[in-house]
Parts: sequence; structure tokens; C-alpha cells
Amino acid sequence: MAATGLSRPEPAMLRGTLFMLRRRCGKPNCRCSTGALHETPALAFPQTGRTKTVTLSADDVEEVRLALERYNTARSELDARADAGLSALRAQLDQRRRTR
Repeated sequence: MAATGLSRPEPAMLRGTLFMLRRRCGKPNCRCSTGALHETPALAFPQTGRTKTVTLSADDVEEVRLALERYNTARSELDARADAGLSALRAQLDQRRRTR
């Protein structure tokens, strides 16, 4: 019997910034015309050299926040590995220079 190869999907990662979009709707009798602006959660992210924005529902905020956190954790780990690689390279070059 062949293995089914079932695997869990990889958790989503997102690059960007979660923020609250505040704006007026333009209706003259709305509460936003005199004070309290409408608020909508949103994600700003870089794409093709420009910053794009998508609005989110309140239900999406926690999932997006966790995906941003996973991305930042992975990036920090990658940066740490790159720093370790640079340190190792410098040590190797210093060793070579000392033996000449």
C-alpha cells in the first residue's frame, strides 16, 4: 500500500505592518464629519517597489498578526545565521593572513 503523503500546510508568513486605517466616509450627517473617524484594520506591505495596502476584517487581524510574527522570527533567525557566517569568514581570513 502506497503512503498517502499527507502533510500539514505550512503556516502563512506575511511581510508588512498591521495598522488601523482612519478615514472620513464623506457623508455630511455621519459621525465622522465632526469627530470620530471610521476605523478599519489594514495591512501595508511592499510589492514591486511600492507600498500596497489591504483592508482586513476584525476576524482576520489575529491570523495576520501571527503571520507577521512568524515572518519576523524567520527573518531574525536568518539574519543571525548570516551574521555567524560573516564572523566565521572573518576568522578564516584573519587566520590565513596570520599564517603568511
